[in-house]
Amino acid sequence: MSTRIIRQIELKLNLHELSDDSDYSNHILSNVFDNFHSFYKQLKNRHADRPTIEIADEYDVQDLLHAILKLHFRDVREEEYTPSYAGSSTRMDFLLKNEKIVIEVKKTRDKLKDKEIGEQLILDIAHYRNHPDCKILKCFVYDPDSRVKNPKGLEDDINKSSNDDLQVELVIRP
Repeated sequence: MSTRIIRQIELKLNLHELSDDSDYSNHILSNVFDNFHSFYKQLKNRHADRPTIEIADEYDVQDLLHAILKLHFRDVREEEYTPSYAGSSTRMDFLLKNEKIVIEVKKTRDKLKDKEIGEQLILDIAHYRNHPDCKILKCFVYDPDSRVKNPKGLEDDINKSSNDDLQVELVIRP
């Protein structure tokens, strides 16, 4: 009986620590997502017009974001597979294993706007719910050309997918 009580206390303490770490991690990620476009604009402004990275697609966003994440988190894993769901598995863009946060990255383009982003994220959420190291799913959509017509509406709709097992947050930023 006493072992069981001690175990429950340990679990509560660990959940409290996770909560504190989650708050800090959420703060860092919010700051990164909110300021990503400013970071990129500054990166393009090189001394003597030196070459720099151009964001042409989602992989370019992932490359820049990966470098930024490495400044703040020690264990950043990319392209981890999810458990099979409905006959298929997928790869997550980034896993912050210690923080139990998965980061999914999208970049808008001609054929990736509101509807397509929503559909893709709904499928991603279903896959990530089954991953043992995913308690928080952060979805970052880089929309430099304002292709998403109603970003707040899409964010609100996707964020409603949160439940006790998985906290979902969609962030759409230019």
